Amino acid sequence: MTTVPRSAVDLSADEARRIALRAQGFLGAPDRRAGVRGVLRHLGAVQLDTISVLARSHELIPYARLGAVGRTTVDQAYWTPGTRGAAPHAFEYWSHAACILPVEEWPHFAFRRRAYRARPHWHHELPDGAYDQVIKQLRVEGPLTATELGGAKNGGEWWDWSASKVAVERALMYGEVVCTERRGWKRVYDLAERAIPDDLLHDELSDTECLRRLIRLAGQSLGVGTRADIADYHRVKGEQFDAVVADSGLVPVRVEGWDKPAWADPAALETVPRGRHRTTLLSPFDSLVWERARTERIFGFTHRLEAYVPRPKRIHGYFAMPLLSGGRLLGRVDPARDGRTLVAKQVSLESPKAVAPMAQALREAAEWVGCDAVRVERVDHPELAAHLVAALA
Repeated sequence: MTTVPRSAVDLSADEARRIALRAQGFLGAPDRRAGVRGVLRHLGAVQLDTISVLARSHELIPYARLGAVGRTTVDQAYWTPGTRGAAPHAFEYWSHAACILPVEEWPHFAFRRRAYRARPHWHHELPDGAYDQVIKQLRVEGPLTATELGGAKNGGEWWDWSASKVAVERALMYGEVVCTERRGWKRVYDLAERAIPDDLLHDELSDTECLRRLIRLAGQSLGVGTRADIADYHRVKGEQFDAVVADSGLVPVRVEGWDKPAWADPAALETVPRGRHRTTLLSPFDSLVWERARTERIFGFTHRLEAYVPRPKRIHGYFAMPLLSGGRLLGRVDPARDGRTLVAKQVSLESPKAVAPMAQALREAAEWVGCDAVRVERVDHPELAAHLVAALA
């Protein structure tokens, strides 16, 4: 376990919170000229998930920072097709989870590709020649979905993948194949040699060089964090963090109220975080809140995705989205859509001060997804329900 030296910088809990907000793009004016690609590069990773309520998580993340950016614009920004004349701006790979990553970071995931090749992640048996057949088909026919490669499933449960699906996903993990875009949420696969720019297509960096870079990037994206916070960002092991943090460029800090050592991006300490706060709804998979212990430590807010919790045991709802306003997490809402109406199935508010921000966030989200009305079904504090409905009107 790495310890923080006595010479570490001292930060108050409020300073750490504001540093984290600025690092994540929620404090200060957003760089609209950089757009969605700027958000991706700023965060370093945007998590993907199959759940779509108002929109999919990878769409909600730039929306939360930039406002009502078009959903088509989001997809185009991530997945510019990797034809021979143009490389993609991003690639999908295993980072915090399945994530969209800036294409220039391809070399820095060489350590993970090597690990997968040395120890395959799955135990699916592949028929002889199945892997080579997928590579050959992509080489001859160009980018293809799993369906076009011969079918994604064998007809059983969701994990009952076909041989071609297992083979192409294995090739993705090994780095021989890249997901270049999504088509109707299906991955479109192409050969890495065709999709990744020549100057990036290599595994030359050592594990230490890769890890040093990813720890530095995680520290920049978080602003300030503990060993667990920073290592979790790209799912690096604690001992891997320990081996490189001293040479990562991050500086040790002590944060008021935190019982663990912490590190910060030195650039984040140079100026006091100031500017306009975003009022918005957050995807449960947003990197501001995706790590539960960190969210509780920084915001005093317990956040848990309940989509996989049995319905009778849910407290806040299937896809409860935290409300961010004034640099605080003030509540959450479990949304749905009914035609052109955004339905707030369950609203949880921390206090009466959260009513106006929740109404603002619901109105803006409704407009973004093409709804022209908001209907509130349940509020955890019934005495605030009428105030929320009035604020929406």
